[in-house]
Formats: sequence, C-alpha cells, structure tokens
Amino acid sequence: MAKPKIVVTGSGAVCAAGMDPAAVLASVRSGKTSVAPIRQWDTTGWPTHDAGEVADFNARALVEDRKLHKLIRRTDLFGLYAAGRAIASSGILAHRDQLDDATVAAYNDRTGVYVGSGGGNYQNQYDYFPLMTTARGSLPAFGEELANTVNPMWLLRTLPNNVLGHIGIQHRLKGPNACITNHSVGGTLAVIEATEALRNGEADRAVAVGHDAPIEPQMVLYYQRMGLIASSALLPFDARHDGSLFGEGAGALMLETEASAAERGVTPLGEILGGGYACEAEGLVAIRDDGDGVARAITAALEDAELRPSDVGMIVAHANGTQQSDISEAAAIRSVFGTGSNAPPVTGFKWAFGHLIAAAGIVDMTIALAALAIDEVPALATLGDVDPACAGLAISSKPQKPRNKVALIICRGFAGTNAALLLRGS
Repeated sequence: MAKPKIVVTGSGAVCAAGMDPAAVLASVRSGKTSVAPIRQWDTTGWPTHDAGEVADFNARALVEDRKLHKLIRRTDLFGLYAAGRAIASSGILAHRDQLDDATVAAYNDRTGVYVGSGGGNYQNQYDYFPLMTTARGSLPAFGEELANTVNPMWLLRTLPNNVLGHIGIQHRLKGPNACITNHSVGGTLAVIEATEALRNGEADRAVAVGHDAPIEPQMVLYYQRMGLIASSALLPFDARHDGSLFGEGAGALMLETEASAAERGVTPLGEILGGGYACEAEGLVAIRDDGDGVARAITAALEDAELRPSDVGMIVAHANGTQQSDISEAAAIRSVFGTGSNAPPVTGFKWAFGHLIAAAGIVDMTIALAALAIDEVPALATLGDVDPACAGLAISSKPQKPRNKVALIICRGFAGTNAALLLRGS
C-alpha cells in the first residue's frame, strides 16, 4: 500500500540571520555571517565571546501577549513565533474560520502539534541562586525562604513543553501531540514524528517546531571546556575548523496530508519524503570516526522515501565545524553517495548564524525549501582550503545547482544520535 503524501504548506523561522526563511536565505546567500559578540552578558575575560544572537531581541515582537511573557522563557518565545508564522502562512486558520461549528471541532481534533525542545538550559535554575545564598546550606532555611525568594511561576516557566501547550491553547489545536527533548535532533524528530502521525491517519495536519536558546554563561563555558567551541569562526569542512559556535532561534513547518491541502486548494511549498534515525551508542559526546550512525540514518531515510542515493539533488550537512563531527560526517556522505560526479552538491548553514541545537535541523529544512524554490545550493561562504580528511565532498565557497528538487538534511546530537530527513521542494 502506497504511503500517503505529506506536504508542507507553511514555514517559519527566526535566528540571528533573519525573522523568516526568505530573510535567512538572503543572509546566507550574501556570504556574511550573523555571528557576533555576545550581548546577553559581559564576556570580558571569557575564553569565547561570539554567538548567533537574534538582533534587537524584542519579546513583544515575537509574542504579542505580554501576560504570557511571565510564563515562558526566551526559547519559548522563539518557538511560538516560528510556529505562528508557519500556521499563518499555511492558511489553515482562515480556512477553518469558514467552517460550521461542528466541522470546526472535528478540524481541531484532527490537527496535531509536535515540538522539539532543547530542554536542558542552565538558566532554568538561576532563580534558586539567591535562595541558596540565603539558606547557607541549611535545608530548613531553604524550605522556609522558598516561597519568599523563588518566583511562583518558576515551574510553569521551565516546562519543556511550553511551546507545545501554548500553540494548542492559542490556536485551539487538539489533535495528537508530542514534545521531544533530544538535544540537536529534537526539531528534526518532531518533523519525522509528525509525518508518521499523518501517514498513519492519526491526524490530517500538524505543525512541527524546533526551538532553542543555548546562549547562556554555563552552556557556553562548559562546551568550551569540552573543546567544542571554535577559537574564532565556525568553519565547517575547512582545514582551519576547530569548533562550533552557538546560535538561537526556531523553525516550524506546517504539514498536511495531500488530501487536506487539496481540499483547501493550496499549492504546497514541498513534500516530506522520508526520515531516518540511528544511534552510535559510543558515549555522551563520543562519535565514531567512520560516521556509521550518520550513514545508517541516511540509509534509513532513503529506504523510508523509497529513493536511491542518485535521486538526491543536494545535501544540507550538519556541518557544525568541530573536527571529529565534520570528518566523520564527510566519511558517512562518501560511503553512501560516493565521490566525484556521483555525489550531490553539499552545503551547510551553521557558519551563517551558529548552531541552534534543537532548532538546527528544522531551520535547515526551511532554508532548503526556500533554496530549492530558486534552484540554488547556497555556498559555504567560509570555506577556504578543504580539510584533506573531508575531501571528496562536492562543497564550494560559491553557489551550486542542485541535481534535482530533492534535499537531504542531516542533523546530529549528543549521545551519538543522528537524524536524516528527505524533502522535495517546489
């Protein structure tokens, strides 16, 4: 039995490079990075200073309801904004408003929400610092002063499923839902899970979101001490690559069955073809040098989409700039696609706005769809001399042409997790 087609009817994105997919793509195509000195705290004396912060951050511009700002965090603002843009651009709300009450109820019940969240930011616990100082190690004093010191909204503000819940509340979406907290692959898995729900008839449409805001003192410092932060710039596959740099933001896709989209007479932005996921199980930060997990995730995605490697028109690599990740990812791509004329053009976007962690993969998807619409594989603008260990990839500091409208997006996370997703652009 043929799998039902799952199409993309709306998209949204926000990061340091722009407030929507078109703006982000334009920034990427300009060849200029939006990574800049951190402004959220004074980094004087710190071993690292740069990240991809959203310029002129304005909570009200992201989420208009000021009362809601008391109940959510910076990362949630990004997620709700991207989701709102994807939902609005899809036109599902305008369509729903034309339906009678009974049909509206059924429509809401058949609309799901799937969200990938970073889930582990240290700032969630900063409200307790004054209390710990006041208590001075005394547990009774800690309990006595708890209500007087810690914001009573603390628990609600730190819930990892805030974006999931508030999307449903705001737009009255009551269908199947899931909150996935799985480091960098969270947003990609949200798309894969939403796709499977629609294929299996659990819903007719679903919004998939990935969001994160990892730019905070402890996160930056700890990653730097693990040797994962770049000394200057994020330089994927380059001989100078020595680490990654954080970014913040969110991406969202409105997914529908082909029948649901056709009922409204909309022209899709693209189609989700298949996804795959594999774990290397080497350790919390350890990864295999041969890229086994990446290769297995890609192979699983190709099998799910019923495609061959030669059917892929372009690859958006994880390309996070750390040596081991870049080299092992290159090995995985070579093992599946070969080299030379057999290999599709490869690019990556993190050099332009930083590593968005849980939002990384899904923001890459929104940019890939926008790039396929103009028939371009954006350049890896920071690429100089290719690391010999990454040789054989069809990467370039100049724009390339995709072989066709099919894009592969690769995403990797801690604990050896690897996700791959195939989509077709319009």
